[in-house]
Amino acid sequence: MRRPKLLLPALLLLSLWAYIVPAHQPSTSQGTPSPSPVSPSLPGDLPPETMALFGKVRPATVQVESLNVTENRGGLGTGFFIDAGGHVLTAYHVVSTGQLFQVRTLSGTTLPARVMGFDARRDVALLQVGRGGPFPFLKLTTRTPRLGESVLAVGNSHGDFLQPRRGQLLRLNVEAGRADFPEDTMELSAPLAPGDSGGPIIDASGRATGVISYIRESAAGATQASYAVPLMQGSELMRALLRGEKRDTPVAGLVLDPTHSGQTDPPGAVVAHVVAGSPAEKAGLRGCAVDQNGNLKQLGDVIVQVNGTATPDANAFIRVVENLQIGQRVSLTYIHDGRQLETTLTLAARRDVRGLNDPSRKGPC
Repeated sequence: MRRPKLLLPALLLLSLWAYIVPAHQPSTSQGTPSPSPVSPSLPGDLPPETMALFGKVRPATVQVESLNVTENRGGLGTGFFIDAGGHVLTAYHVVSTGQLFQVRTLSGTTLPARVMGFDARRDVALLQVGRGGPFPFLKLTTRTPRLGESVLAVGNSHGDFLQPRRGQLLRLNVEAGRADFPEDTMELSAPLAPGDSGGPIIDASGRATGVISYIRESAAGATQASYAVPLMQGSELMRALLRGEKRDTPVAGLVLDPTHSGQTDPPGAVVAHVVAGSPAEKAGLRGCAVDQNGNLKQLGDVIVQVNGTATPDANAFIRVVENLQIGQRVSLTYIHDGRQLETTLTLAARRDVRGLNDPSRKGPC
């Protein structure tokens, strides 16, 4: 396939947005706190048995290229074949804002792809490659991962092309600590970074146990821990993806302020930005304001209730909304210029609300 003319410059401008989680300690139902930042593990540092495993699984992994023609924005992620017919698993956030997709194989061949199914809340997507095959593929695990076992990740971070990262499985059933990231993830010591998102986590037998979803970094940008969404052969999630189900999440069209949410009186979810054209904009909600130097001069509206349920911080607001339905009419109680007001809006599908993850936005607003 000829590479779209806009794709290459767009990809050079933006290495696809892996989830970057600020330094904090996620809550968990199993395991102990994470260690200090993990150290890099280059191919030459890996033991012979790991390199042998890498050599077997690498042909089944791909670089995923995404392009949004409307916004002239693209990026890179990782994925892997799960059957010879061209089904590719990746992270949903790798493809969530794209319109055109292609995968690049180990041989350098680029193949067109389309999004067949996804689960936005679990951050997993299934692509279908348009031609070629049969493809080398990874089998999914049929067992529950075990704490402490060594795992291998393959990805495209730091300018590498389908390179290995080795680590251990630190914890299971980890809650992200932020409601806008998937829960029940696996925490790993593998030194992952943006560009690895969507790549496989592989056990010693060569089976894929999960999809790389996000990382947690220190304020200095060092990787502290990496996270993956667990997947099993024949699971309900895999059956839904293969059926072509597209499970989106409901949104109001708000970007929330994590610094000030929960710190106001009364406490609530503080609005940083209102996405243009979103249900929230139509409902009259307002984001924060800055002066000519970009300094915060006024907080945005503070949402204190959704359908009568208290939302004392940003996480609480997101969790309440995620448990509602796309197209559902909801009421919001909020503080605007010191006054308590109420408005209603109809929740939209996240994929239909552009601008929620705009990487060009800088500053407090």
